[in-house]
Amino acid sequence: MTRWYAVFWTCVLLALYPGSARADELRPAYIEMTEQAPGQWSLLWKASTNSRLGQTGEVTIPENCQAQGEAQREYSGSNILTRIALRCDGTLQGQTIGLRGLELSTTDALVRIAPIDSAMQTLRLTPDQPIAALAKPSVVSNVAATYTILGIEHILLGFDHLFFVLALVLLLKGGWLVAKTVTAFTIAHSLTLVGSTLGLLSLPPQPVEAVIALSIVFLAVEVVKSRPDDIRLSEQFPWIVAFLFGLLHGFGFAGALAEIGLPEGDVPLALLTFNLGVEIGQLVIVGVALAALHAIRKLRDQWLHPTKTATAYGIGIIATYWFVERMIA
Repeated sequence: MTRWYAVFWTCVLLALYPGSARADELRPAYIEMTEQAPGQWSLLWKASTNSRLGQTGEVTIPENCQAQGEAQREYSGSNILTRIALRCDGTLQGQTIGLRGLELSTTDALVRIAPIDSAMQTLRLTPDQPIAALAKPSVVSNVAATYTILGIEHILLGFDHLFFVLALVLLLKGGWLVAKTVTAFTIAHSLTLVGSTLGLLSLPPQPVEAVIALSIVFLAVEVVKSRPDDIRLSEQFPWIVAFLFGLLHGFGFAGALAEIGLPEGDVPLALLTFNLGVEIGQLVIVGVALAALHAIRKLRDQWLHPTKTATAYGIGIIATYWFVERMIA
């Protein structure tokens, strides 16, 4: 019975398989308006080539702005970049900016407005609110809230990091041990996230992403091989394993920020709040996973081991596919 139960949960996890994934899976659309000279603005907007927005989306510029010449489109990696010069009469205060087609998508859009003589504004467009009004220059930009939400989304929607944290919870026994191990993971990825974002550290993204996938495979194997009477090295010193792999995951988080961009003048705040959002997301994953395991243990204790094993097999199979995909990409 337990064997078929394990097979069932493995199939469920594979059915939910998110497909091809990268360590920097976060791909919001991105719009930037920068004032080059009084009244002269440059507009850049970016969307993933894999999204509908990349093909059909269109920026709705403020009413007092007019396009100067034709829009220039180019491909950069997995993104489509569109650039256009604008002439804007008067202030942008009270004007609106939006993204047509966003309401039909499943992603968000980050907007940065950078005037010459006032503070930069950071806005967030969503499918429910694809248009936003530009505030007065004296209004503090929403950098903290925007980057906190982006950090939460990255850990919850970036399946690499989600699977790694989930595998840690499956491997370890006891909430305190999980807390210490996740803390080590947090410290490590924070170090490389900050160092990489500030240009102090650098590694090529493709091998980093491959090794991140391999780190998930390693943990999945450790979960499957775990036995009550045979404590493995990864269970004796899990914080060391989490710290070492966390250093690599930090480069993945930095890749996400590189795609999103950081607001000039607010880099420390954006870094801090993005990392805070990542930690909030991690706590959500840990809390939900521990609650689910506790519920299974209370419902029928003999289901706990096959559930962990089946989940680990599913995670390991998906991560192995990612590893091979990234090695040959």
